[in-house]
Amino acid sequence: MTSPAGSKPVLYSGMQPSADSLHLGNYVGALTNWVKLQEDYDAVFCVVNQHAITSGIDPEQLRERTLSTAAQYIAAGIDPERSTLYVQSDVPEHAQLAWILGCITGFGEASRMTQFKDKSQRFGTEKTTVGLFTYPVLMAADILLFQTQQVPVGVDQKQHIELTRDLAERFNSRFGETFTMPEAFIPPATAKVYDLQDPTAKMSKSAASDAGLLSIRDEAKVTTKKIMRAVTDADGEIRYDVSAKPGVSNLLTIFAVLSGREIDDVAAEYAGRGYGDLKKGLAEVVDATFTPIRTRTAELLDDRGELTRLLAAGAERARERAAATLAAVHERIGFPTGY
Repeated sequence: MTSPAGSKPVLYSGMQPSADSLHLGNYVGALTNWVKLQEDYDAVFCVVNQHAITSGIDPEQLRERTLSTAAQYIAAGIDPERSTLYVQSDVPEHAQLAWILGCITGFGEASRMTQFKDKSQRFGTEKTTVGLFTYPVLMAADILLFQTQQVPVGVDQKQHIELTRDLAERFNSRFGETFTMPEAFIPPATAKVYDLQDPTAKMSKSAASDAGLLSIRDEAKVTTKKIMRAVTDADGEIRYDVSAKPGVSNLLTIFAVLSGREIDDVAAEYAGRGYGDLKKGLAEVVDATFTPIRTRTAELLDDRGELTRLLAAGAERARERAAATLAAVHERIGFPTGY
């Protein structure tokens, strides 16, 4: 099964609602690319809240974070009219296909998935759930349900795409051509942004402290405070040198990517000036980027009726597509159909 001839290629991606706010790394590494990609692809974007329950769950927090993440997608430029935008738990075909794919997944190949290996070694198998173990199989179901051709991922997710391709090929070989073979789509090199307090570590919501995290929904004064307290160095020179000056280089990178300028251009503008000037300038750029998104997010969350209407419409479109794939799967593996 493939997309109709002449139609746009299908692209699928999603993020977990694991925090109250998306952060700068999400924005630079994923959202800005998604907004561009929806022009040329039949884009399907999901809030993957089923993936978010592989560890501790606070039901009310999960509910709020799911809606907040969807609102931030829209506020950042995802258009629910052009793209299929929905919440994973609203489309039960995800879990249904995951069970079937799990039945053709080897225990050994699932055990080799990096995320499970890392967390089980760190916390012990007693504290590691079956959900985490089968997480990559659910991810494969997410992708294959929509006959996806392109999956935008970071390098760290390539292993999961390889498993998805293996499962698609295995199913097709055993039961007949059913799934489109997806490809990992590594977007053109984007700037990597690092923690403001530890500029050698990727900016991530899993950091020990949020002092180094620039969150979209933070008020401007909170963001400015974090930037003004960002780690730099003692020599006072503003230049780009990742190995010798990781903190300053990170500030220059963020400034450049958000302002659409070259890093050397920003460094030249602030050459001979103090770090305080650079940080103040960066705070203004970050505020100019985040304020419209934060404002629109708040509007959507204040009008839950409109937000849920958009998500329900997206889920209906997603279910129609997912149901067609699942029906083909059921027929080919021998489940009774047609009644």
